[in-house]
Amino acid sequence: MLKIFYFAGLRERLGQGSEELELPAGVGDVAALRDLLAARGGAWESLATLQNLRYAVNQQMARPDSPLRAGDEVAFFPPVTGG
Repeated sequence: MLKIFYFAGLRERLGQGSEELELPAGVGDVAALRDLLAARGGAWESLATLQNLRYAVNQQMARPDSPLRAGDEVAFFPPVTGG
């Protein structure tokens, strides 16, 4: 089971801040998970098209090729600017 979190504008766009998902066979890294979620269509497609989307696995910054294992916590968040 994965615990997935969505932050900032992404959370608003998707209408949820988190979910739990059984780690599907063939999903071995963050990019594969992102693509699986984006395939839901609609607002979910933004996971694949949003430029500079950031990732974290187990509260550590991650890359799209970072491996995933059952029990991991994955976060998706858009780039944040401040002033």
